[in-house]
Amino acid sequence: MKYVNVVIDNDSPHTDRFFTYGTELPELRPGDRVFVPFTRGNKLRPAYVFQVLDRAPEELKDASKLKMVESRDPEVSLPADGPALAAWMKERYFCRYIDGIRCFTPSGASSKRGKQRVPYQDLEPEEGPAPELTEEQRQAMERISSAIAAGERKTFLIHGVTSSGKTEIYLRAAAECLARGKSVVMLVPEISLAPQTVRRFLGRFGAEQVAVLHSKLSAGERYDEWMRIRQGRARIVVGARSAVFAPFSDLGLIILDEEHETTYKSDMSPKYDTAEVAIERAGAQGAVVLLGSATPSLGAAFRAETGEYEKLVLKQRYNKTPLPSVEVADMRQELRDGNRSMFSRSLYQDMKDCLDRGRQIILFLNRRGYSTFISCRSCGYVMRCPDCGIAETYHKAEAAAVCHYCGRREPVPELCPDCGSKYIRHFGTGTEKVEEAVQEAFPEASVQRLDMDTARKKGSGEAILTRFRKGKTQILIGTQLVAKGLDFANVGLVGVVSADVSLNIPDFRSPERTFQLVTQAAGRAGRGDLAGKVVIQTYSPDHYAVQAAAAQDYEMFYREERRIRELLGYPPYGDLFQLVVSAPEEAEAAEAGEKIKEAFLRWVGRDDEKLVLGPHPAPVNKANEWYRCQLLIKCPPEKRARYQRAVNRLREKVTAEKDGLWRFSADVNPYSFL
Repeated sequence: MKYVNVVIDNDSPHTDRFFTYGTELPELRPGDRVFVPFTRGNKLRPAYVFQVLDRAPEELKDASKLKMVESRDPEVSLPADGPALAAWMKERYFCRYIDGIRCFTPSGASSKRGKQRVPYQDLEPEEGPAPELTEEQRQAMERISSAIAAGERKTFLIHGVTSSGKTEIYLRAAAECLARGKSVVMLVPEISLAPQTVRRFLGRFGAEQVAVLHSKLSAGERYDEWMRIRQGRARIVVGARSAVFAPFSDLGLIILDEEHETTYKSDMSPKYDTAEVAIERAGAQGAVVLLGSATPSLGAAFRAETGEYEKLVLKQRYNKTPLPSVEVADMRQELRDGNRSMFSRSLYQDMKDCLDRGRQIILFLNRRGYSTFISCRSCGYVMRCPDCGIAETYHKAEAAAVCHYCGRREPVPELCPDCGSKYIRHFGTGTEKVEEAVQEAFPEASVQRLDMDTARKKGSGEAILTRFRKGKTQILIGTQLVAKGLDFANVGLVGVVSADVSLNIPDFRSPERTFQLVTQAAGRAGRGDLAGKVVIQTYSPDHYAVQAAAAQDYEMFYREERRIRELLGYPPYGDLFQLVVSAPEEAEAAEAGEKIKEAFLRWVGRDDEKLVLGPHPAPVNKANEWYRCQLLIKCPPEKRARYQRAVNRLREKVTAEKDGLWRFSADVNPYSFL
């Protein structure tokens, strides 16, 4: 008989530990899904094997009373590196074992009719001969090929300007891995970008080799794709961040395209960073990681500078077309000159000229809805979500006020609920209002909008992009969905309607986010044979992020932003831990925040108090009838292990002593502080 330590597939935080069972099943290994009797009723529960032992653990008091593993699941199991990665995630991201395990396991079940459910089966592959490499691409491929051949645990940062041919490098690196019997994971930051990437990989490698994994697939499609991967029938996976957990045990390459995108950070437990997980998996399997971007995250650029990553640079566009010309429109001057429309005179004229020449236009505004808030001009009342406490956004198409945090929808009152005034109006601008203004200014043009509202239904986002790709849409308006990785040859103009939207978010990353979004949006212009133009509208034309984006000068931005981050002790010069404690009463949440702070300082030392910000009410002060209090902790690199232990200890203490009375969550380097 052997012994196994398993993790029970159970949501209770009280069972977040190993349970020991005996087993006589042959060849049981870590990662296997088994069924074990659990609790006093001995009801069979699924569990996952983490350790197989030849002798009983020393802490086991009476081996004679040990329960036995009942059976093993013949279909579902974790890849070889799954248990170790789940354990690493538990420590790094303050989650439970089972949270990490579930990242690897499929939802859904086998089809009762035995029919294979295939996503994107009607997608037309992008076929054609592989283009010749530029000298820059060739040099980059030499380094990558060498690392793949040697089985190096290597991370490369490919810093390539927009349209410099990064995708061709991804395709060739994937081919190198397949030739060596290795598997490939290709990640994109948005599900809306998956079809474009799938089309290219299908054209190069064929449908049999390529699988797709992301959350917009049906449960049945996800299950069938997972099984194709697990059984070795598909060697390449294309998907969004969750595809980093594809059940390969022979990984050769993991690619993160547009690595700077915040969507690679999960905002639900486990709150993992996809790049960190990719590098951890690659290290376990001897694989290469490619991080590609025209605007690398400050963290990636810093790690390349310090030698942790190897940097490969692509300075020229593949087709030798020059980068688009960029004009900054000072909206303060537009207002002084009497222009009260949302379009500067230069953007309006450029749009008119572009349409006259038969070229397409993309307008970018990273704020959906019609107006950004609803307020009373008499008393200053602002409509806020009663559950979350944040300002609701007006959606004209639905005639409703919508909370973009929890999704609550309610009608807009005709009279102010506070003072009874009839002067309650919506203010600010979202993509709906831009769409309306464009249709008024250019009634003959075909216009479509791409944001979370229009892309809500399965396939709707791809349908919008297909119309634009085929030239049926002349003007595409959208949020960050239109700024990421789209490649349309006929786009002659990109208009950034307001660069200030992301610049004025209360977040230390707002300059970085603004620089990236503006630069990426600008990169959608002039990708064909003709040069393009970009107009950036802003009330802050002198801000260094806007200036660097207009000059398309990454190094200028990086130097200034790095200096500020180092001065303030923000990432990448350490980690930032966000702790949120919630309680049914506001005063109790505030008291809980103080107790959390005291316990943390007691364990790490009073000298570190200057590194703890708060507690303060969270920006979303109330969620689901619970009040939220937030602490931010700056963690220097040398203190990471000690701080992680302290936060995990806090989580366990709250679970043991305040279960049902408080709620506690922790996040490492969050991209949202709501």
